[in-house]
Amino acid sequence: MKMSWEIKITEAIVRNSIDEFLNSLDVDVAIAGGGPSGLVAAKYLADNDFDVVVFESKLSLGGGMWGGGMQFPRIVVQEEALEILKEFGIKTRRYGDFYVANSIESVAKLISCTIDAGARIFNGIHVEDVMIRKNMVVGFVINWSSVLIANLYVDPVSIKAKSCIDATGHDAEICRIVQGKVGELNT
Repeated sequence: MKMSWEIKITEAIVRNSIDEFLNSLDVDVAIAGGGPSGLVAAKYLADNDFDVVVFESKLSLGGGMWGGGMQFPRIVVQEEALEILKEFGIKTRRYGDFYVANSIESVAKLISCTIDAGARIFNGIHVEDVMIRKNMVVGFVINWSSVLIANLYVDPVSIKAKSCIDATGHDAEICRIVQGKVGELNT
């Protein structure tokens, strides 16, 4: 019996997604958070041949950058950050002592360059806990963000990483989890 095109499409989505996920179970670096800091870290690490995976709890990456300032799609950066924007091909205009960039272009290019560098990105996946061995973080415990939002009781799964980065932004969610498990952090 011939497979319908709908089933072929479903199979293509599921098989490719599962293969990529299975290849992300044991990595060099796992990053929680797909905002600008997580994406820049992922790109730089992938550029240096590290096996990198990023988990972003929301469907969209880029953190709060999309909204720019009061939803005007512009961000302002200091000269110290200008080199990073240039590396990602983000256009800027000088404005006094600062530089202005389009926030939408910035997020799009951060994501694109990070993927092109070889990092894998999974959106809609929440890092809910960490794996600790001998007082060292050795991986993340993850689940679908929709499970958290719906308050469902679904067991998470784990991924192993030689290094883990908390790029969850102002909340520092992963650092808080680690601090709760091992006590004071040396930051």
